[in-house]
Amino acid sequence: MTMTPYTTLISPSELRTLADPLILDCRFDLADPSAGERAYGAGHIPGAFYLHLDRDLAGPKTGPDGSFRGRHPLPDRATFAALMRKLGLRAGRQVVTCDLQGGPYAARAWWMLRWLGHADVAVLDGAWDGELTPEVPTATPTDWQPGEPLVGQVDAAALLGQLCRVRLIDARAPERFRGEVEPLDLQAGHIPGASNRLFKDNLQVDGRFKPAAQLRAEFQALLAPHGAATVVHQCGSGVTACHNLLAMSHAGLGDGLLYPGSWSEWSADPARPIAKG
Repeated sequence: MTMTPYTTLISPSELRTLADPLILDCRFDLADPSAGERAYGAGHIPGAFYLHLDRDLAGPKTGPDGSFRGRHPLPDRATFAALMRKLGLRAGRQVVTCDLQGGPYAARAWWMLRWLGHADVAVLDGAWDGELTPEVPTATPTDWQPGEPLVGQVDAAALLGQLCRVRLIDARAPERFRGEVEPLDLQAGHIPGASNRLFKDNLQVDGRFKPAAQLRAEFQALLAPHGAATVVHQCGSGVTACHNLLAMSHAGLGDGLLYPGSWSEWSADPARPIAKG
């Protein structure tokens, strides 16, 4: 019997039923970049490999032309595909990403696997309640090759040219969106025309995602009259925006676009417009 793949969320109990998942632990702390890896070393889901946000899920901050690409720009696609081959990715293998922090970093890995054309990837929904191990698993490399991307993205120039024609959703905290504080980037505020949807609003008080029907109703109210094809998601550096993309997909609303550079890239160029309030 062939099991239907998980493509958005998977529960701990469902994970236990899988015969040979590729589990990717993506825990991270922006204030302490080594914290996630230390936590992984202390104990993780058996069989899980660790992915570091800065090292594995992002590329150089400066482009070939010397321009600033944001705090967590996408890595080279071929480089990320090579890492996935090294860890044992193959066609049809279920991938499960987790971070034990409500899913923002796991959602980034989820989006990036879909960027490589791999559809069978889901984020662990809720806290893992099973055993943990400090043992690092042994990978069996494959000859897997990426396919056509299953997700789309826009760059700063394209976004600037269509600000009036897209629904732009910012996943940052409301006080950062309004421009009252800015702990990480060069300027405070937001991209003109953006709406604010803090990524944590996708979660219930127990840390699990809200039911699909509730997410659908909340996003439909935010998106109207736009459809998913004209929705662009961003945040501070293109990470937590993926949480909103995951929530929309789980709600059955389709796939929006990601602006990977997000506010960190946008605000670094004084020629780009900003808004506050």
